[in-house]
Amino acid sequence: MRLNKLFFLPLFVILFFVFQPIKAAENTNMSVYFESDKQQIETLIRKAYEWIETKKTQNDFDVVANKKGDKYVALNVKTHNKIVEELKKSNFFAQQFIDNYNKIGLKIGDNLKTNKATYFVGELPPYGNDSNPWCDCQDNPEKFWKTLKVNNLKIENNKATFFWTWTEWKETPKYKVTAVKENGIWKIAILDGFGYSSFTKIQE
Repeated sequence: MRLNKLFFLPLFVILFFVFQPIKAAENTNMSVYFESDKQQIETLIRKAYEWIETKKTQNDFDVVANKKGDKYVALNVKTHNKIVEELKKSNFFAQQFIDNYNKIGLKIGDNLKTNKATYFVGELPPYGNDSNPWCDCQDNPEKFWKTLKVNNLKIENNKATFFWTWTEWKETPKYKVTAVKENGIWKIAILDGFGYSSFTKIQE
């Protein structure tokens, strides 16, 4: 009995110390994993906005005027479809975002075609919020994408939510983004400026 007690204690101590490094390693790996995701997401946002500002066709939801040239009556479907394809090929956007973007454009076109929305040439559009939906801003610093910063990052089950800001100006948007991991790659799923209901709501 004494021998059993003597051997039991060292065995317990050995097992305790053997498993401690494993737990520490697991915690370290989790920390590294999170840091890696944060870096990937920040890189995604910066590269995506560089692409948006320098390579993407700029006239989102371009519209077509009537023969008189005094009123917009339809979506420019050719330009819209071109941008949708650009979004797909860029590899920055999840299918969720692309589908929503396309849905917004088609709804705008339908509202103009059926006269649910009235949009005269030279006036502000009766949809959106009079700001650039990509940044919810009317002006921005030059090459602002270089210093975009990710804040309040929360990651759960391959879904990340956060705000980005820029650092050049004191007044900066606090722009909300949702990203998802598709096939191991982070992509933009939701941008705050492209809420379907808010964007397509007809302004009086």
